[in-house]
Amino acid sequence: MKKIILLCAGGMSTSMLVKNMQKAAADEGFECEIAAYPQADAKDKASDADAILLGPQIRFAKAKVAEACPGVPIDAIDMKIYGRMDGKGALGVAKKLMGI
Repeated sequence: MKKIILLCAGGMSTSMLVKNMQKAAADEGFECEIAAYPQADAKDKASDADAILLGPQIRFAKAKVAEACPGVPIDAIDMKIYGRMDGKGALGVAKKLMGI
């Protein structure tokens, strides 16, 4: 089972996107665990993830998150995907990061 972590400034704004991603994954039959946390928790919560998605508001923190979670593929969620709370689109970004 794949583990996808979303990181944002406080861990709250991504909760709706997580729900939409979980629905998209269920619709596809893709087994994964998806959760959201504040960027400050990256090392504790995301260092064993298969993919990390950053909220657009913290895209500047990519290098810092990469340092805290070496070897984990990381990308920022596109502002349009985030703004629409597009679970299928965000899941697609995560799958691409994982090479799926």
